[in-house]
Amino acid sequence: MTLSQALLDQLWEFDDRVASESRLRAAVEAETDAATRAELETQVARALGLQERFVEADAVLSTTPVVSPAVAVRVALERGRLRNSAGDPDAARPLFQLAADVAASSHLTFLQVDALHMLAIADPEHAPEWTARAIEVLDPTTDPRTRRWLVSLHNNAGWSHLDAGRPHDALVEFEKAQDAAARWGTPQQVVWAEEAVAEALAALPPAR
Repeated sequence: MTLSQALLDQLWEFDDRVASESRLRAAVEAETDAATRAELETQVARALGLQERFVEADAVLSTTPVVSPAVAVRVALERGRLRNSAGDPDAARPLFQLAADVAASSHLTFLQVDALHMLAIADPEHAPEWTARAIEVLDPTTDPRTRRWLVSLHNNAGWSHLDAGRPHDALVEFEKAQDAAARWGTPQQVVWAEEAVAEALAALPPAR
């Protein structure tokens, strides 16, 4: 059994990593399916990493049994996130690449896009290529929760353009993020998308 994203959405509250850790640990204890339990353990590690408890997080991943392709992807993905958060993107990139490759071969689209999205963050020089690949992977997908990734992908691309002084290109990406947020995003993502569009518009040079 593969851990459902719907369950993870219920367990995660990224603004409160400590509470998320507590809920995830409780879910691990309650879970009877070995594969799902192992996937949940990787999320405990993620919660620890977000608290900068990197050694503890790595220890959790070291004892997580890799009993399915999804677990293998999540272990590599979370190891990569730990290294990236600790300031070592060079060590993170091959782990994200491994996660993306295993996810692709196992048809785990959501996790493949997650790994590609992290590659774009850890490898900013090639971020446009990684983002384009993630969007390509999403193209045939009809699952609304998976297509929600388009919000983050276009948003991140937009900020890269804006930070580089390309407000026109940023506006294009932010408008795509806004459209994706309206279709598949959360209410908060809709607000953020509107704010990003406003920032890009404000950064445009005056019309002549």
